[in-house]
Amino acid sequence: MVQAINLALHQEMEKDDRVIVLGEDVGKDGGVFRLTEGLVQKFGEERVMDTPLAESGIVGVSIGMALYGLRPVCEIQFSGFSYQNLHQIENHASRLRRRSQGRLTVPMVLRAPYGGGIRALEHHSESREAFWAHIPGLKMVIPSGPRNARALLISAIRDPDPVIFYEPKAVYRAFREEVPEEEETMPLGKSQTVQEGKDITLISYGAMMRPTLEAAQELKEKDQVEAEVIDLLTIMPLDDELFTASVKKTGRALIVHEAPKSFGPGAEIASRIMEKSFFHLEAPIARVAGYDIVIPLFAREDAYLPNVQRIVRAARQVLSS
Repeated sequence: MVQAINLALHQEMEKDDRVIVLGEDVGKDGGVFRLTEGLVQKFGEERVMDTPLAESGIVGVSIGMALYGLRPVCEIQFSGFSYQNLHQIENHASRLRRRSQGRLTVPMVLRAPYGGGIRALEHHSESREAFWAHIPGLKMVIPSGPRNARALLISAIRDPDPVIFYEPKAVYRAFREEVPEEEETMPLGKSQTVQEGKDITLISYGAMMRPTLEAAQELKEKDQVEAEVIDLLTIMPLDDELFTASVKKTGRALIVHEAPKSFGPGAEIASRIMEKSFFHLEAPIARVAGYDIVIPLFAREDAYLPNVQRIVRAARQVLSS
């Protein structure tokens, strides 16, 4: 995924000289995870800017750039530090289109690695996508693999409004996937069915897609269960047409995410299933999620994150109801 996101940035900067990259260590060091490697050598320091360690300043400057016609892509080194810029996002970036009655737009992307799985320090492993999804005027995108990360980032850069682009850092170097050199885009606000099935719908996104798919495989091999698996890709706006149609077919739903369970994306998804697919449900909707605690440090991280065993166990409970 690191190379795929780097490719997207290279291609968009080549295509559009309004695209500017800025953030802490994104220039000479190539970013904390090396996602911006090679950009400053190719495009220069006027388009790839190392900034002070000041997240609110990075986002404030990006908003100003966007208002004046540029397309800034700013990087926050870890999503746990992005709350310093919540004021800028909530009070300005998300509102300026409406406040100006459409005269002003903020075409910026805020990229941030998020989530657990790499045994990082405190403030480095949170999964707080619900914060951003709750703010009207923002789009909240989370890719799950290299190919869709490249395509979604290009679409996010071209979007006329602000996009929060969360990158599951547990996936950065977890597996390889073929990414064509030719340009690919994916529409924001659309989900994908990554596996067809008829017995239960598994809904997930980001780093949790891998254990969800492994669980689907285990259910098939050990229980002869055909699970349909949906990758959300965009948390806001939420593509509820796809997963409610799936639940109407299977009659059962299990939602998997690593964010805390209470008030998380799973609650919203379950509510929409109830609103649109209630009379097709054959069992209560279930969730496998992170716990309602601060994500623990590395010694207990594995106990916090959903895994294949928890997903399989929950799916069997739904199937037996």
